[in-house]
Parts: sequence; structure tokens; C-alpha cells
Amino acid sequence: MNNDQEFVALLGTKGGPAVRPGSTMPTSSLISLGGQQIVVDCGLGVTRGLLDQQVDLRTLKTVIITHLHSDHYLELGPLLHTAWTAGLKTPVTVWGPDGLQDYWDGFYRSMIADIELRQSDEGRPDLAGLVQINTLDDGAFLDQDGLSITAMRNLHPPLIDTFALSFRTASRHVVFSGDTAPLPALVDFARDADLLVHEAMLQPALEALVTRVGSTDDRLMNHLMRSHTMADQAAVIASDAGVHALALYHLIPSDDPNYGLSDWQAAVSPHFSGRIHIGTDGLRIAL
Repeated sequence: MNNDQEFVALLGTKGGPAVRPGSTMPTSSLISLGGQQIVVDCGLGVTRGLLDQQVDLRTLKTVIITHLHSDHYLELGPLLHTAWTAGLKTPVTVWGPDGLQDYWDGFYRSMIADIELRQSDEGRPDLAGLVQINTLDDGAFLDQDGLSITAMRNLHPPLIDTFALSFRTASRHVVFSGDTAPLPALVDFARDADLLVHEAMLQPALEALVTRVGSTDDRLMNHLMRSHTMADQAAVIASDAGVHALALYHLIPSDDPNYGLSDWQAAVSPHFSGRIHIGTDGLRIAL
């Protein structure tokens, strides 16, 4: 893989699990770096998103789940099963928070009739033997072929096991914030990165969002305010970290017709002078 094949693809850029006609899809991403391709989060639509990036599912090797909210791991099982039906025969390593093994075990049990039938009727390898779930924690957890990956707990209450991710090679540095409230520690974690992919909310649009989803009390708004980052706050973090480019994803909201690209740009540009990418599904950012 040469340098023009090093990129981050934002497969799904919507914050939250609900989808409606015309909306973007929940969170998933693909990073291609150091000759390796790694899937980050598996919200609904990840499989279609990977195919749109011309990824051969048989080559799936590494998946990282940042935290256990459904818009980040709902489609992990279907992705792995679909890759297997497409001809996957090599191991897939999945990293994620404590509890992800329970999800995989439950998914596997729910599909056992189909899995056993395909193994006996089609000669497929044992799917259970191909998937290894590893528990994610603070610190470096993967270092292979010149690519090192480090996790750092972020701030996304009420969850505790929720992580930002740093990907490094000798010449590139990419950071994903994960879902988080503004986190000062992210400044050092992302210091001088080529690209910071940071979640973001648009302040003026939140009241309309809460009304649209039918929230009947203050709980949803309280969650948003204590667990996520405003677009301007993400821009300040990017500026303080000295990153070269900032991409906003997990957009809240991503599908309100009254707010668009210019609103996000207006929230970010006064605080960050580097290159700005406002996430859209399928956006590929060259490194």
C-alpha cells in the first residue's frame, strides 16, 4: 500500500441509533494506514459502507469498538457473519469494552441454526473459531507491522469503558475522539496529529432535535450536554493540539434540513485554522 492509499473513510456519520428517510447512518469508520485496514465502530450500515469503499469483506482482519452504545456496535455481528458468508477464512481480531464478548456470544447463539447448516451444507470453516474478542483498556494494545494503536478513556457518562483511539506509524498520526464530552487530555493525546476525527454537536439545533425524537422530559438533553462535545469545543481542542486537519463525525444532528454545512463551518472555523472536514457518509479523507 502506498501513501495515496492511506486514508480515513467516514462510513456512517450520524450521532444516535435512529434512522429516518433521508438521514445519514450511525457511526462507523475505516482507517487505512501502514498497509492495514481497520474498522472503527460498527453502527447500522457498516457493511454497506465498507462495500462502497471497495473493501473485500474476505480481507477483514481488525475491528475496534469504542464503546457499547448501539449506534457503535449494533452491526458487528452481521458484519462478521456476512464476511464469513462472502468467503472469510482467516481470523478477525475484535477489540472492544468489557461486555462485548456477551454481545458476540448472544449474536452467535441467535444464528446457530444458520451457522451450523452452512458449515455442514457448504463446507464453511467454524465461524466461532475465526473471531477473537479482546477487552480494550487504557494504553497501547496493538503494535504490528509498523502501526501502533493506543486507547485512552474519554468522558461519556454514564459509561466508563469508552475510548479515544490513536493510530501511529513512522509518518502518520490519526486520532479518533470517540463519543466524549470536552476532554482536555485529548489535546496531548492528539498532539500534532495529521487528522483528528472528533464527534460534534450543533448547539442551535439541539432543542429541535429533542422535540423531534419525542423526548418527554429533560433526560435526553441532559445526556447530550454532559456526554458530548459542541462543534466549537472540538475545534478548540484541535487547535490546542496543533493538529493539521479536523474531521467532525457522530454529528448531532446530522439530518435536520434547517441546518447544513454552512452552520457547521460557522461553528468551527473561528476556532481552527487548519483543514476542516464536515462528515458525510462515505467521505474519504486522504492522509
